[in-house]
Order: sequence, then C-alpha cells, then structure tokens
Amino acid sequence: MKQSFPGSASEVRTTSPAVAMLGVNLMVFMATLDMSIVNVALPTLVEALHTDFAAIQWVILSYVLVIASLLLLVSRLGDMRDKKRIFLAGLVMFLIASLCCGLAPSVSWLIAFRAFQGVGAAMTQALGMAIVTQIAPPSGRGRALGFIGATVAMGLMIGPPLGGILIGLFGWRSLFLLNVPVGLAALCSVVSRMPALPPVRSGERFDLPGATAASLTLGAYCLGMTCIQRGGFADPEGLWLLGLSLAGLAAFVAIERRSPQPMLDLSLFANPLVTLPLCMAVLVFVTGSSGFIMPFFFQSAQGRSVTEMGLLMMILPASMALTAPVSGSLADRYGSRGICMLGLVVLWTGCLALGTLSAHTPWWGYLLRTLPVGLGIGIFQAPNNSTIMGEMPPHRLGVGSGLANYARVFGQSTGLPLVGAIFSSLVLASGHTGARADFANAAPEALAAGVAGVFRWLAGVLALAIVLAAVAWRIESKRRAAGRGCAGGKKGA
Repeated sequence: MKQSFPGSASEVRTTSPAVAMLGVNLMVFMATLDMSIVNVALPTLVEALHTDFAAIQWVILSYVLVIASLLLLVSRLGDMRDKKRIFLAGLVMFLIASLCCGLAPSVSWLIAFRAFQGVGAAMTQALGMAIVTQIAPPSGRGRALGFIGATVAMGLMIGPPLGGILIGLFGWRSLFLLNVPVGLAALCSVVSRMPALPPVRSGERFDLPGATAASLTLGAYCLGMTCIQRGGFADPEGLWLLGLSLAGLAAFVAIERRSPQPMLDLSLFANPLVTLPLCMAVLVFVTGSSGFIMPFFFQSAQGRSVTEMGLLMMILPASMALTAPVSGSLADRYGSRGICMLGLVVLWTGCLALGTLSAHTPWWGYLLRTLPVGLGIGIFQAPNNSTIMGEMPPHRLGVGSGLANYARVFGQSTGLPLVGAIFSSLVLASGHTGARADFANAAPEALAAGVAGVFRWLAGVLALAIVLAAVAWRIESKRRAAGRGCAGGKKGA
C-alpha cells in the first residue's frame, strides 16, 4: 500500500493557491518560451552581432546545457531548503539575466548572459511541479499539473511566431526584454500569495561529490548528443562526450550508493510506479522531438510558404495546450493509469497516420493526422506527472519534480539525433544521392517518404511505451486489490 507521510501536500495551506500557481506557470511559460523564441532570431543575431552561425548556436546551447546540468542538483536543494526561496531566487536571476541579454553588446556577452539565464530557469523549472504538488488541493493535483503541461505547450507554440513579430517590430533585443514585465507579474504573485515551503526533514547534508558527478554527466550527455545531431553517429567529439557521460554515470551511481545522504535516492527507482512512468515520458518526448523535420516536408516537399508552415506546425502544441488541463482533471476523478493509456494509444494512432504522409497530402489531411499526436501527448503528460509526484514522499518532492523534468530533456536530447539519423537514411534510401546532411537536391517524394518513415518508426517506439503503461496499470491494480484486502482484514478483525 502507498504510505501516508506527515507534512504532505494536503497540509500546506495558502489563501490563494490559484494566484500562487499562476506565478509558477508564468515562470514556466517564460523559461519554455525562451527555448523556442530565440530559434527564429539566429539569422538576425548573426548579422546584428557580426558573428557566424557556429558561434551564434551557443546562444541556444549555453541555455539548454546549463538547465540540463543543474536540474537534479536544484531538485535536491529544494528538498533541503525552502522551495519558495529557491524559486524566487531563480526568478530574480532569470529577470536580471533577461535584462542583460537584451542589453548585450556582443555575442560573447549574450552567450554568457544566456548561461546565467539558464541557471535561473533551472532553479524554477526543477521545482515547479514540486511546488504545485505541495500547494494544490490533493483532489486537484492532476488538473494543476495539467495546466503546467498546457503552459509548456503554449510556450513552444507561441515562441516562433511571436519571435518573428517582435523582431520585425522592435528588433532582437525585445525577445529578452519581454521577460521583464511578465517576470515582475510572476514575482508579485509568488511573493504575495505563495506560502513558505520549508523542508519536511531538517539536518540533511548536500551531497557535493554526487552533485558534481551528476552535473558533469548530464551536461556531457546533452552536449554529446548535440554534436551527434550535427555530425552523425561517427562524430568523434560526440562519441568522446558520450563515453565521458557513461563513465560519469558509473561514478555517480558508485558515489550515491556510498553516500549516507545521497543527492538522488536510488531506492526511488525500486518503485516501478516511478521508474515506468519516467521511461514512458522519455519515449513520448523522443517522439515529440520529431518536429524539426517537418520544415523539410512543408517547404521542400510541398513547396508551402513560411507562413503556411508556421500555422500548420502550431496545430500540435495548440492541441496539447487544450487537452492537458482536461486530462489532469479526468485523472483526479478516474485515476491516472487509464488516462495515460488512452493518451498513448491516441498518440500511437497519430504516428501511424502520419506514417502515410505523401508529397500530395492536403493541409486538412495533415491536420487530421497530426491532431491525435498533440491530443495524445496532452492527454498523457499531466496524469503521468501526477503519478510520479504522487509516489514521491514529501521530503523527495523536489527530486521527483527534477526527474520528471529531466525525462523531457533526456527524451528530447536523445530523440533529435536519432530522428535526424533515421530521416537522413530514409531519404538516401528513397533516391537522394547527395551529401548526408544536404537535402537541397532531394526529390519531394523522397523527403515525404523520409518523414513518413520516421513516424512509422516512432509508432514502434510508442508501442513499447504502451506495453510499459500496461505493466504499470497491472501493478497499480494489484496494489489496490492488496489494499482492499488489508482493509477487509482489519474490518473483519
């Protein structure tokens, strides 16, 4: 049976939980928006800052790598210190860094300020779900986590078109300065309405060796996968970094097993209702990383304009944003397992449908095929996160939030080079004879066949996720049956 812990989420009271959670969602929105909004500015930044594309890519990489390296470290700090204070410190850092990015005089300064901004984003992202879990009423936890999922989708959806509008009207600096008024609104709501969230257990020590090993391992992995995304699976720098991350993982596990107060309690993974949902989340976000190949389909294979492409690519995150809060509410009412399974099945059917794309598919044909993908991810995400957070003891909520967030980072970091490699090989097999990464001379039919083949492959990945969901559902059913049996025995006695 699931244990009941003192100091649980139901014991934290605030007069305005909705206002406090609004502040959390605003910060999540800004951090997610800053991952997508800068992508459209790269050509502008190259020209405005008098640099080259190799250097300007670090404006994105420095932000992402810092977040990936610090997520688990900050999560552990959240279980040892007041979560509100850490969240506020991260929010203030993010605001200051955003202002500095908007005023950066050169590309070097912009990259440095983006790394600083990543520290603030990591401090807030790592604890967002933990804070919501703690201040939301237990009966509304799924719905509250669903709103976070919708906020992430909105950030991804609004980023590219909003970035294009802001650059056209006010220049590239406005992309970062936009965070200042939004961040101040988040700061006011958090300061005034969020209760103090002190640790459930006091006197715990920070595991510095474990934290160092975790940060280096995660950073090396994400950077290695980025190198492989650019240079293929034979890229020497990428392989060297992946080898370093593997050695770092072995060192991290050894350190944590010996530590009396480990940064990451490895015994959490003994609970299959933690491990299985995390694995399912990784597989879903591997699928979600496929969006970067769609411009090849819309522009190169179908000859659509940039405006048409942008509108069509908004379908998926828009459908995610619509379904995430609803699925969270349904999970609160009917339980998470069935809703997770429904989301995975809907997502799987969407991938199978996208596997039938051709160069002549009309816009409404793409709409009907991609809607199930967005709906499925939206249905799945909130109840799956609710399951993970619900299995965490109160003194591990921070770590639980960090693990749920890192499942997304790990899935995306792994999915991008895998999807890129599969797409390249399928296009080559369909008749493209140029260089590996140059699709300029590929026939539209070859590009469309490559995109369709990627989604058929992703349907196979999701079939594994469905199997894991079925196993988790069975385990949870046995737990409930055992709980009813224990309750019946006590009543009979």
